[in-house]
Amino acid sequence: MDDVLFSDDFDPRDIGRNHHFADWQYDKIMKQIQNFEKELDNNHEIALLLASFGTTVLMQVADLGYQNPDLMYFWGYVNGKYTQLIQHVSQLNFLITSIEKEDKSKPPKRIGFTSPADD
Repeated sequence: MDDVLFSDDFDPRDIGRNHHFADWQYDKIMKQIQNFEKELDNNHEIALLLASFGTTVLMQVADLGYQNPDLMYFWGYVNGKYTQLIQHVSQLNFLITSIEKEDKSKPPKRIGFTSPADD
């Protein structure tokens, strides 16, 4: 919890950026996901609980992406089926949670990629 960034935290990369664009949203979401993953043990993986379809949907996240100015992409699995969610940045609303990994013999899957801003 100590790594949670609040709005008054300063990040020099944010100077001059449009905070309404998807790349900024992506960076902030990735920071939260990475902080959450640090707290997981080797038996759990990250998932998103989506509540924007009139019902709740649990997505095991495999990858995340964006397209400026305003689209976020989530790839993963819902009920064992490969799925892609396309979401407008103004509609982002989900719960980050953990699930037990399916294959106990393999290491947990992590969203271990970096933001283009980190290059």
